Amino acid sequence: MASSMTGVTVPFTLSPSSLKRSTTGSRISTRRMVVVRAEGGAGINPDIRKTEDKVVDAVVVTELAKPLTAYCRCWRSGTFPLCDGSHVKHNKATGDNVGPLLLKKQ
Repeated sequence: MASSMTGVTVPFTLSPSSLKRSTTGSRISTRRMVVVRAEGGAGINPDIRKTEDKVVDAVVVTELAKPLTAYCRCWRSGTFPLCDGSHVKHNKATGDNVGPLLLKKQ
């Protein structure tokens, strides 16, 4: 299946979490986490295949444990990186048409 890719620019904010420091002897380790969130109520998919109700792509892979695995592309899934269907609510709220990436076992 051939697909053309278009670059999309989405404004975002970076929110560093609190730094956690622990000491082990004289060694100090620092751990940082950065959260990236899209700003505003704009859709995630501003111009790719907008004529479709929901953009879903499928890739066939020969070696998978499960027959079908859905990966999130809306960044709203509570089980990210796996899809939990959160794109449905997002699509209704924004008029977007983003859907999951499906990996299918051959």
